[in-house]
Amino acid sequence: MKGPLFYSKILLFGEYGIIKDSKGLSIPYNFYNGALKVSEEPTAKAKESNEHLRRFANYLNTLQKDHPELVQFDIASLEADIEKGMYFDSSIPQGYGVGSSGALVAAIYDKYATDKITVLENLTRDKLLKLKKIFGKMESFFHGESSGLDPLNSYLSIPILINSKDNIEPAGIPSQTENGTGAVFLLDSGSTGETAPMISIFMENMKQEPFRKMLKNQFVKHTDACVDDFLKGDVKSLFKNVKSLSHVVLDNFKPMIPAKFHNLWKNGIETNDYYLKLCGSGGGGYILGFTEDIDKARKSLKDYNLEVVYNF
Repeated sequence: MKGPLFYSKILLFGEYGIIKDSKGLSIPYNFYNGALKVSEEPTAKAKESNEHLRRFANYLNTLQKDHPELVQFDIASLEADIEKGMYFDSSIPQGYGVGSSGALVAAIYDKYATDKITVLENLTRDKLLKLKKIFGKMESFFHGESSGLDPLNSYLSIPILINSKDNIEPAGIPSQTENGTGAVFLLDSGSTGETAPMISIFMENMKQEPFRKMLKNQFVKHTDACVDDFLKGDVKSLFKNVKSLSHVVLDNFKPMIPAKFHNLWKNGIETNDYYLKLCGSGGGGYILGFTEDIDKARKSLKDYNLEVVYNF
């Protein structure tokens, strides 16, 4: 048995902000993917994944009992496949902010949900919101609170524009420029990040009035502007806003930036060679970078591994 592939995702804009109703833009990233598999000779990693799926199946059983109107699964089939040794075979790095649990959730929903909303039907806003809600509840198993966006992106494999919590739609993003010198890239921090502790630091900060004010007047403002610029293809304005956003993150989200990257972050803002921002919840994993000149950025960041994900 081998199921269909589900891809990783990159939240270009909106990390943390979407918790407080900023805009967001999420795109599939086909470089990494995962699929459900059963193997005759499972590796240690496959066995570990199988054990994980067993716990997840128990959780889903409880979820469908608690929310019968939201989602139902063919739990018997799921448990039978787990008994056969099913696991999630994935190249998506965990704790890197590119949606490893999201792809798993999408794969399980696709195979075992009964009466599921499919990619082929007319995806009305209501259907998208229902899917997002289902996926949010499913993914909560992995890190407490989930918006459901990662699995949604992985399941539909299309860019998604988040206008607000209750307003999401498929987005058309400008096609990439083949030989463009501008780029969005991933920078490997060399360590994994845990989502739950980062979210709890953020929620703790939200209790402070100055932080809430900064979030609304600066962070959300620049995030919304970046989303608009990116969708319009206004590169000049985009880089101005990404620079401002990078600055706000450095000043106010220090715990989410691995310590050894504080100077690198600052250096990008001062030289304009590149601008860094969080990819997912931060704390490790990937850092997202934007540059108007990828060669310059590569020189400045020569000690690091860069993966280009989009060209301007």
